[in-house]
Amino acid sequence: MSHPANQVKAAFTISRFSLLATLRSPTSIVFSLLFPIIFILVFGSIVPNKAPAMKLAIAQGCDTSNLAFDAIKKIPAISLQRGLSAAEQAEDLKKGRIVAILDITPAKNASPVPHYTIHLRAAASSAESIGLLEVVLNDAIGKINQKVFPGNLSIAAIDITKAPGRVYRSIDFILPGQLGFSLLMAGVYGSSFLLFGLRKELVLKRLRATPVRRGSIIAGEMLSRLFFHVISFIIMVAIGYFVFQFTLVNGIATFFEMLVFSLFGICIFMGIGFIISGVVQNENSIAPIANTVVLPQILLCGLFFPTENYPHLLQQFCGLLPLTCFVDGLRKIAFEGVHIWQMPLTIGGLVIWTLIIGPIAVKSFSWE
Repeated sequence: MSHPANQVKAAFTISRFSLLATLRSPTSIVFSLLFPIIFILVFGSIVPNKAPAMKLAIAQGCDTSNLAFDAIKKIPAISLQRGLSAAEQAEDLKKGRIVAILDITPAKNASPVPHYTIHLRAAASSAESIGLLEVVLNDAIGKINQKVFPGNLSIAAIDITKAPGRVYRSIDFILPGQLGFSLLMAGVYGSSFLLFGLRKELVLKRLRATPVRRGSIIAGEMLSRLFFHVISFIIMVAIGYFVFQFTLVNGIATFFEMLVFSLFGICIFMGIGFIISGVVQNENSIAPIANTVVLPQILLCGLFFPTENYPHLLQQFCGLLPLTCFVDGLRKIAFEGVHIWQMPLTIGGLVIWTLIIGPIAVKSFSWE
């Protein structure tokens, strides 16, 4: 019977040689590190010309029984958020979840012509959206004036007060998505091709003749992926932080919390790679099966653009995918300063995926 210490040593030995094999593999470097870095540089350099969506919270006491509010409701680019308390609105504004707080008040004079003031309380995080919002509202008010008040009178004026808050940059959306992309590619493609190669070359069969246990081999592979991910993680976050001012709310503490959170992704995506390598009998079958798993998540999980732009039913489906939970969690930790224990639904979803994939991955492990 093998000693537990020998199993630990065997796991670290396997992880060391597996990491060296990964670092020497052009495919692993290109798909898991080079491509995400290219995407970060390209998308981080793009200055968006419009906001994908503008969420406005309705302030308590806002006059909603007037033409101006009716016109705002009909603007496709604006989504009105109802039922939030003043504290919740302030918190959402500070963290960039909404563009502004909308408050419409009637004029106090007794003029026969109704007049309103549209108050927008915005934050620094809405700097890129507030200009577009003002243009859209002015356009809506102008249309009302043309129809109802052709004599150049105005039904409303816009008053904007900017509250303090963090600036939300495009890199704050792109970088967590590329971290998820890197982990997905390294976990699914890297693990499936590597384990199948070891099985095909009878390396696993030889290991089976040694006292090394299956769990030690799996642990060694996971450690090698963890080390590779840490290297990639440091490089990508460093580029985002020092070149494009990526937001780390609590500095180095946020960095380490994101790294710990990545353990869920490593377990899930490596487990998928283990399952693929265990069930296929031909190396040519790995890529089609892996693409079937990877491509839908790349397209649907908000790596490059927000899932809020999807139809409602598709948004619900996207929310069930592990990559969506993982990337959304990274964004909340990095920009909003949310701690891991403050995301029970996200963590619960990732735990469920881990419990589903983990046993299947171990069971599908094949020596030859």
